[in-house]
Amino acid sequence: MAWLVVSLSLIVIWVASLCKVFFGGTSNSRAAIIGHGSNTPDKKNIMFVIAHPDDESMFFSPVINYLTSNAYNLHMLCLSTGNADGMGSIRKDELHQACAVLKISLQQLRVLDHPNLQDGFGKVWSHDLLTEVIEEEVTKHDIHTIITFDNHGVSGHCNHRDVHRGVLNFLQTNSGKNIKAWELVSLNIFRKYCGPVDIWLSILSDKKHPSKVIIINEQPWKSFKAMAQHLSQWVWFRKLFVSFSSYTYANTLNRIIP
Repeated sequence: MAWLVVSLSLIVIWVASLCKVFFGGTSNSRAAIIGHGSNTPDKKNIMFVIAHPDDESMFFSPVINYLTSNAYNLHMLCLSTGNADGMGSIRKDELHQACAVLKISLQQLRVLDHPNLQDGFGKVWSHDLLTEVIEEEVTKHDIHTIITFDNHGVSGHCNHRDVHRGVLNFLQTNSGKNIKAWELVSLNIFRKYCGPVDIWLSILSDKKHPSKVIIINEQPWKSFKAMAQHLSQWVWFRKLFVSFSSYTYANTLNRIIP
């Protein structure tokens, strides 16, 4: 009998969380709307700095969906083609298709294939090189806000962590330019895979850390559709990841202070 009560409780919580996604939206939380308040990014040119094709769909889709639906000007800098398995050109094309789903202009997408920035565990990326690339894009497109990984990189991938350090190094060497940067907060293993239920945990956490910004994904189906464009990666365990990952339903951003 106890297992039935637990199962029903979990179903109720899951359904309630989905209702929060579809009907509650971001307007119910003061810190949920990026671009409002003194601690949130300006409504100007925003650039996502990611490591691999599919990072945007797997991890950043809630904030991307929010920003595009509110007419922010988004740029995407992908620092590798994801060529660890020799499918770099395929994965690059898939990223183009995913960006089309997410309504990011292909003219504002740049994918690098630099010999010193190749995808793979154990591949160390030069923070100075990353700083040069980021500075070039910021200057070229008059970027005012950067969004990237935090120091753990969500999954702990070394390339994700190097991207964070590259952005941090850029901020430290360009402090006079007043560029703001935000990091996607990495979650513990329980929160990472509790799907939409993590929305409630994020809101509770926000009360303790008001400097953080929570963005609820009101269009999770678009996240699925975008990830499905990455056909070379769209295997069964990634389908499960997108279904149960809290990053499909909400993003928590924290200001990077250099």
